[in-house]
Amino acid sequence: MVQATEKKKFILSDYVREISKGIMEPIAVFFNRLGIMPNTMTILGLIGNAVGSYFLARGNMTIGGIFILAMGPVDSLDGTMARLRGEPSQFGAFVDSVTDRYSELLIFGGLIWHFLQEGNWIMIAVTYLAAAGSVLVSYVRARGQSVGYDTKAGLLSRFERYLVLVPSLILNIPWLGLGIIAVFANITALQRILDVRRQAYKKQ
Repeated sequence: MVQATEKKKFILSDYVREISKGIMEPIAVFFNRLGIMPNTMTILGLIGNAVGSYFLARGNMTIGGIFILAMGPVDSLDGTMARLRGEPSQFGAFVDSVTDRYSELLIFGGLIWHFLQEGNWIMIAVTYLAAAGSVLVSYVRARGQSVGYDTKAGLLSRFERYLVLVPSLILNIPWLGLGIIAVFANITALQRILDVRRQAYKKQ
């Protein structure tokens, strides 16, 4: 009953993934033919985000944002490649999820380093809150799944956070994207906690 309800919810990342299939699948086929493994693509995405975070740490917000923007499609290719190869695995999904968290923390870490150099303690605190909220959104879902409750509830999944942060970096107004994420990622974590609570009470 709970699963049927979840399927009816509009999830932006799922919708974008569905409509972009026609673009991503031919690219995934090309990389598969080159013999590149899906996990290799995952690691390349992590490296690209690390390069982007290096530029952010140096205060080059636009360049860093462009690198992170370019890594968006790379991050989504690994799953498509694995599916087309007929070998999607739980371990591959695990690696993808872990590297996503590393990528986010590298980006926030680069921004914190930059604000440390400026002595901007307000933005250091805002970035910390954004990082904490982002990690908690993913953690709450993973912890819920471990006890039998899946949740995609809330305003800012990773895809939405990406849509908020990247333009603010490219336009060199990181405070705006970070402020939005600091508030709404933590609200999203709370929404997911409440959704898991709702599912648990429904099972009783």
